Amino acid sequence: MRADLYRLLARLLRAAPDAELIDFLAELDHDAISLPGAAEQQLPRALASLSLAARVSDSRRLEDDFFQSLVGVVQGEVVPYASWYLTGSLMEMPLVALRQDLKRLGFERQSDVHEPEDHLGALCEVMAMLIDEVPGEQVNFFRRHVASWGERCCADLAGRESPFYAAVGYLGQAFLRAERLNLGDSIPLHAATENNSGVQVTAEAVQLVTPASVAPDARH
Repeated sequence: MRADLYRLLARLLRAAPDAELIDFLAELDHDAISLPGAAEQQLPRALASLSLAARVSDSRRLEDDFFQSLVGVVQGEVVPYASWYLTGSLMEMPLVALRQDLKRLGFERQSDVHEPEDHLGALCEVMAMLIDEVPGEQVNFFRRHVASWGERCCADLAGRESPFYAAVGYLGQAFLRAERLNLGDSIPLHAATENNSGVQVTAEAVQLVTPASVAPDARH
């Protein structure tokens, strides 16, 4: 369940949804999706909001909303990179620390990807793969690279004018809060980065990084 939610967030943060994904979200049985704990009970409400927004959306409009919210001519209304949230600039030390950990974990950058790896969508992809394949690393990775800024980023997205992307932000905020409380409840929201089921996404996720040890036919 957790890995599926990370994959869903990754897909929604990395590209505008196509018609197939919009239809999937519109029919989502959000009442059947929950995780243990009080904080996680926000998830069904967040998924219900996303499902409702999907029902009144179309792929062409969401392409425009995605561009305005997360890309922009220079930058979108929300800049979903760890370096931006932790230092105010792109390509800073949080990215350096992340690259060191990705290398240690056996992840490599895809040759056709040009965005920095500290994009929140990419980090959600990594979390999903760690949960499925290297579960012993998930807590440390979340604490080092997601917990200190991911909720703030999603809260900013939740404040956008687009009902769909506001719902995406609300979902991300609810889920990452639950993760923070479960995986690292002592982590302050604005901490600096150290330098050292139910939801099945039918559309293929856009992966910024993939584990070098995983064969291409297993990367789904």
